[in-house]
Amino acid sequence: MDTLDGTEFQVVVEREDQVEISFKRNWEPSLQYKFSYLNTDIRYVMLCGVSGFYTYSILEHDKSWPPFDIAEGRITVKLDDRFRYMVISDNKQKEMPFASDREPPQGERLAYKEAVLLVDPSVPSLKGEVDDKYQYSLDNKDNKVHGWIDDDSTTGFWVITPSNEFKTGGPLKQDLTSHTGPTSLAMIIGDHYVGDNIHFRLQAGEYWKKTLGPIFFYLNSNLYQIQSEIQRGPARNQLWEDAKTQMQKEVNSWPYNFLASEEYLKSNQRGSVTGRLLIYDRYGSTNDKPIDFSYVGLALPGQPGSWQGECKGYQFWTRAESDGNFIINNIIPGNYNLYAWVPGFVGDFMHNVTISISAGCGINLGALIFEPPRVGPTLWEIGIPDRSAAEFFIPDPYYRYPNKLYTKSEKYRQYGLWDRYTDFYPIDDLVYLVGISDYKKDWFFAHVPRKIGDEYYPTTWQIKFKISSIPRNSSYVLRIALAAAQMTRLEVRVNKPLGEALFNAYLFGDGNAIARHGIHGFQRHYEVSIDGALLIEGENTIYLTQSEGDFMFSGIMYDYIRFEGPYGAKTPRKLLLKFN
Repeated sequence: MDTLDGTEFQVVVEREDQVEISFKRNWEPSLQYKFSYLNTDIRYVMLCGVSGFYTYSILEHDKSWPPFDIAEGRITVKLDDRFRYMVISDNKQKEMPFASDREPPQGERLAYKEAVLLVDPSVPSLKGEVDDKYQYSLDNKDNKVHGWIDDDSTTGFWVITPSNEFKTGGPLKQDLTSHTGPTSLAMIIGDHYVGDNIHFRLQAGEYWKKTLGPIFFYLNSNLYQIQSEIQRGPARNQLWEDAKTQMQKEVNSWPYNFLASEEYLKSNQRGSVTGRLLIYDRYGSTNDKPIDFSYVGLALPGQPGSWQGECKGYQFWTRAESDGNFIINNIIPGNYNLYAWVPGFVGDFMHNVTISISAGCGINLGALIFEPPRVGPTLWEIGIPDRSAAEFFIPDPYYRYPNKLYTKSEKYRQYGLWDRYTDFYPIDDLVYLVGISDYKKDWFFAHVPRKIGDEYYPTTWQIKFKISSIPRNSSYVLRIALAAAQMTRLEVRVNKPLGEALFNAYLFGDGNAIARHGIHGFQRHYEVSIDGALLIEGENTIYLTQSEGDFMFSGIMYDYIRFEGPYGAKTPRKLLLKFN
């Protein structure tokens, strides 16, 4: 761990209304193996009348320096123990244990060091709960303000992130927020929930420079002493509501105009892109379920979906309007591709044209057509293509391992749910009957191994469906979208449980979303062609084998599965779907 301590201190701005200071450290060959191969400039800013401080950093790697990896880049604040009440959203707030409560004998370590059962905590009401920092993760898109409130409910400490443009992985990247310590985090670079696909690596001969932040650390107060326990609830809510109001002020002020570094670009040094994203589904229907608004964004040039693993450049995202129109403002000059994905549709869109942004530019891309992958009409489907497994069956936690924060919502955040598969399927694996089963009740949220004794074994799920007639020389497609995977192998067979697999996805996935209570990680999409000769008129069975069974966290979270009929089985219809 390198805390990036500065070796050169400078007062950059000193006025009545503002102070900005800088801590620099320059790397040179004599420092090899001692410090990160980076030039660092870490800035702190205070403004008159603003209760808090801003911090941002400029990191630089020269092409003449050795290669360099970053597993995590973060700002960490360790607060005084008087801060005991954690808030990360409107419905995720709780009093937290002391760090000492996690140590034996007060705490019992579970399957990994981050997860601890509170056996005898200082706060009796927490006894019997699980404390695990991964239970408090958020998506980048939702992580704008979180923090802590002190014991007296008079003071709040908040981490406000006005923009995610400098973070890695785009709007769906999950990461830590706050945890027992009390600790507040601003995660900027990291592998969590995505794994090696987003691991930051600088090669020999590679130049890199990036401005990270600013993050705003905000403090607020009720200005009076709380006299009773009854008053704490409203007092805490007042602090939280004020923090959200301040967060919105910071968002509206982005990009800031008061930072001194030339590396942080002001609004007049940035550009914008507008356009309209429309969807063309050859077999769509006006009776389809409502479609959520599109996510549209700019990231470094790559391939469709590559934004998920992008970790070196900037990303700029928005949600399209109901008619598909979008505008992306305040884009830092550079070369980008435009990417998009639409809840309700499989696949990723990429505008295959490099977009060059310059200061003050306003580029109109016009109408863009996203044609989701498809070769035939839908014969049946399981789930919703929304890059998440949240719609599937999520069991209640073991009675010994609850976290009361997630009894009514986000049950997937509970500890130990991977082992609950064995409780529901102790001998035979899951069998899903198309037209009869309900994926909300009958499709387990994670395809994991079965536990027998202290060992884990591979599992094979079955999807049974009927076909009344099979056209001659026809072919079908099984479309599989995965929400997450961890060190797994996926094998697909048709009408035979054993023997050579029709499709093999070898060992892949290391975001550990299953253990870290995340319902999604790195999105993958597979298209499995099935010759009609492999099918029979009547009942058919597709076998899905998760064959890496010797590790409790190995597994797959499916996002969506669709079986498409042969091309030409239905007259295609061009349809520009309207958003609801």
